[in-house]
Amino acid sequence: MGLMGQIREYQTPKGAVALWWFGQNGYILKSAEGTLAGVDLYLTDSCAAAYPEVDLHRKIPALIEPEDLELDIFACTHNHQDHTDPETIGRLRNKDTFRFLGPAPSCTVYRQQHVEEGRITTTYPDFQGEFADLRVTGTFALPTDDSDLNHMGFVFQFGKGPKIYVTGDTDYHELLSATRKHEPDVMITCINGGYNNLSHWEAAKLAAEIKPKVAIPCHYDLFPDNCCDPKQFRAALTVAAPSVLYQEMTYGEPLLVSLA
Repeated sequence: MGLMGQIREYQTPKGAVALWWFGQNGYILKSAEGTLAGVDLYLTDSCAAAYPEVDLHRKIPALIEPEDLELDIFACTHNHQDHTDPETIGRLRNKDTFRFLGPAPSCTVYRQQHVEEGRITTTYPDFQGEFADLRVTGTFALPTDDSDLNHMGFVFQFGKGPKIYVTGDTDYHELLSATRKHEPDVMITCINGGYNNLSHWEAAKLAAEIKPKVAIPCHYDLFPDNCCDPKQFRAALTVAAPSVLYQEMTYGEPLLVSLA
């Protein structure tokens, strides 16, 4: 059985959410009711050809082929190709089972890849929407360059379960701390400061301001020319936000998060 089959069969306990990491900022979330949401799933090696001036070949395999992906919600935080990947989107099967979410430039890519208009929802900071048992809230993110000025993050909550905040790509700004009002239980944060995203120290500072129970680093691992050591983030958390639990994830392995 492939990983997608394992995810479909996984039984998430009531009041909890299960997470799977696919490298970079790509995650699948599953509720106790079986709803599956994906965010920023980059499941090809398309960036390597698109940006030959840097080494963006995958260091880890995609784990799931786009054709095998089965989700209820497919969300993107912004239009950088490792987050809104035209090849991943174009190779998806059974699009009638999907709701596609993202800011306007990501929605343009959905349309270009022949996703029907009725399945596309444009999102933005402070967006709120409900899809089955999932509530999606848009959050502020500061663009990291002028190639896309429509960055955002998401807070995902299934029912009354834990709230999962995904920063997306963002530079540091004091407005990021406004996400505190949503009281996220988990913060999944970029830590690759070399590409103008949050550095490990800025991410720890944000954790101190938002006060999640758990902080998970991402966006440090996939590309040879865009890597850093996540243990730097762990050390920064110890200094800046000692009450926040550091949690690394393993590719393709479930992490169960609950309010208990």
